[in-house]
Amino acid sequence: MGPNTTTMKRSLSALELYSVAAGAMISSGLFVLPGLAFAVAGPAMLVSYLIAALLMIPAMLSKAELVTAMPRSGGNYFFVERSLGPLFGTIAGFLDWMAVALKTAFAMVGIGGIYYLFFPEHGVLGIKLVAVGATLLFMVVNLISVKHSGVLQVVLVMALIAILGVVVVAGLPRVQVRQFEPFAPHGWQAVFAVAGMVFVSYGGLTKVTAVAEEARDPGRNIPLAMFLAYITISLAYLLVVYVTVGTVGAQELAGSLTPIGLGARNTLGSFGAYLVLGAAGLAFATTGNAGIMAASRSPLAMSRDGLLPRWLSHTNPSRGTPDRGILVTSGFIISVLLAFSIEDLVKSASTMMILMFGLVNLSVIIMRTSRIEGYRPAFRSPLFPWIQVAAITVYGFLIVEMGTIPVLFTGGFILFALAWYLLYVQHRIDNGSALIYLVKKITSHHFDRFHIENELRSISLERDSVEFDRFDHLVRDGVILDVHGSISARELFQRVSAELSSRIREDETTLVEAFLERERVSSTVVAPGLAIPHIIIGGEGSFHVVLVRSKEGVVFSELAPPVHTVFVLAGSMDERNFHLRALMNIAQIVQEEGFEARWLDARNAEQLRDIVLLSTRQRGTAGGAR
Repeated sequence: MGPNTTTMKRSLSALELYSVAAGAMISSGLFVLPGLAFAVAGPAMLVSYLIAALLMIPAMLSKAELVTAMPRSGGNYFFVERSLGPLFGTIAGFLDWMAVALKTAFAMVGIGGIYYLFFPEHGVLGIKLVAVGATLLFMVVNLISVKHSGVLQVVLVMALIAILGVVVVAGLPRVQVRQFEPFAPHGWQAVFAVAGMVFVSYGGLTKVTAVAEEARDPGRNIPLAMFLAYITISLAYLLVVYVTVGTVGAQELAGSLTPIGLGARNTLGSFGAYLVLGAAGLAFATTGNAGIMAASRSPLAMSRDGLLPRWLSHTNPSRGTPDRGILVTSGFIISVLLAFSIEDLVKSASTMMILMFGLVNLSVIIMRTSRIEGYRPAFRSPLFPWIQVAAITVYGFLIVEMGTIPVLFTGGFILFALAWYLLYVQHRIDNGSALIYLVKKITSHHFDRFHIENELRSISLERDSVEFDRFDHLVRDGVILDVHGSISARELFQRVSAELSSRIREDETTLVEAFLERERVSSTVVAPGLAIPHIIIGGEGSFHVVLVRSKEGVVFSELAPPVHTVFVLAGSMDERNFHLRALMNIAQIVQEEGFEARWLDARNAEQLRDIVLLSTRQRGTAGGAR
């Protein structure tokens, strides 16, 4: 069973994508964690936040690469399934779905906590009921449309950033340097331990990849949104925490669950405290809204691929929203809110998130190493593969540091995912992954074309809004010759003529003589390693393209180096104008960066065809698409 390729409406702008990424970052990591972090590391928690921000870079770079190559709903799940296969995809899908849903539940509890400050007489039940109400509200917003949800996210995030800006501007002049002494009272080991704890503050950044299928120009806008959100919100974290430490006494700050409010109260009075309270409400709201939006795309993507029941892949035809995925995700969040203690579940969600980051970095390594032609990310992670390997190692250390309960809880989810795979998934799908493709490529030179090759080609063409012109159609339907061993030009013309004679009803010998005569007039070797033999054939409106690859080389002349790339053109006299356009197309294709290496490395004829079809040449409709 192949994946469902029906795509969703591309309605999210760069600003809306930025707001999803930024809104998912600003939550309890800023409004609750600083007090707890200060109790463990003291003022040096500033360094902890900085370390956590640096640890986020590998995951951000890897996801930016993967999402620009595969802008599809599902984010982490889609990347891992396509690279590592359905087993790891099943595990990743459940882990990612649960992690985002659980962290969203925690944001909803934050909204309930604000209610509790004003109505403490309603106790824990009041907190949970308000949290459930907030979940239902954002569920409805997401059901109405992605566009409305995105607009709401922009409004909330812009207001939140403005409030944080007021807090920082008002607080910086009042910072007292003595508040930072001693800087690391509990030693640097505590600083690194806190870095692992606050690392979860940055985890929401890459959740924007889950809505990639709904993004306009995803190859540009999603990396741009992530990088801008990373810079602005990381800077906001550091400045707000700096102001808080510098304006609040150590005893008052340590262990506080409202640390930012304390700093605002000391600089702006009661107005500042209420301002930050409003900011916290906006932060929890943006996280909750973005969380439901992102989490609901995991079951959508999994059901498309057959890993979950097909009915979960339903998209509302009028609103373009994955309504069933939203309903199921919201139902799970409400169940968690009513039935479980949030604290351990949030830690478990963090463990799941870190594990997912490790799998995503591994996915980049597999995808790059496989050299599948259709894998053409618009952004490529620098320092490959060293930054990915280092990240996997560090993330493994962080998981161990999370504690026994979160590790066991995450292990339980993994066992559930394994059981689901064995009982439901294993016998339903047969999609090949990049990992299997890589293994086949290493162990065998002859194997059938993988589904993932076709899928990545389709995704790349859709991402770049490529509409095939006449030249593309000729290549798609034309002959591809992958010649083994060194041959002469005459032998090449004989093979090409044998293929063309059945298509244009010309005598094979006549075609061979036409090619040889053209070569005698002037050589068709136009550049080292490249030849474009071309002849005129009878009839009207007839044009044919034959692609030839010869690793050992075609010898056109003893005085010239062998030719590895040959584009053969055969057209009727009335196709002279299109002949010139075909030459222009070929020039653009062979001048594309890395063309020669990809051409020689291609595994078979279909990969050679992909190289031409996926080229970034300028396309037009001149000549029609006969």
